[in-house]
Amino acid sequence: MSIFSKIWDKITGHKPKPAPQPSPTTAAPAPAPAPQATPAAPVDVEAILSNLADSKGGGGNWRTSIVDLLKLLDLDSSLAARKELAEELNVHAGEHGSAEQNIALSKAVWQKLAQNGGQVPASLRD
Repeated sequence: MSIFSKIWDKITGHKPKPAPQPSPTTAAPAPAPAPQATPAAPVDVEAILSNLADSKGGGGNWRTSIVDLLKLLDLDSSLAARKELAEELNVHAGEHGSAEQNIALSKAVWQKLAQNGGQVPASLRD
């Protein structure tokens, strides 16, 4: 599984679960309606991460620091993991581990989250 997929799975795994539907009490169930394709609800990424950071007592500077974002999600934030993520997202700014690359990598992650249906403030994507 790609590192970005792990990031996305961790974020979407923290979405509130829908309330269970009560089961009908009638003896004869109604025929099931034909399945319809419904668009997935947008994921409010910033709200989910804010709540997660609050529950963990802070979360550092996860909005701009790729290291803090990965740590907040309990993912590997090592240089090797960030190198792999940079290759995956085609980020080639600065030397591996440099501030320049980490900033570019953070922005690339936010952009990719938005491309995948995440609601991400424009300030984090630019």
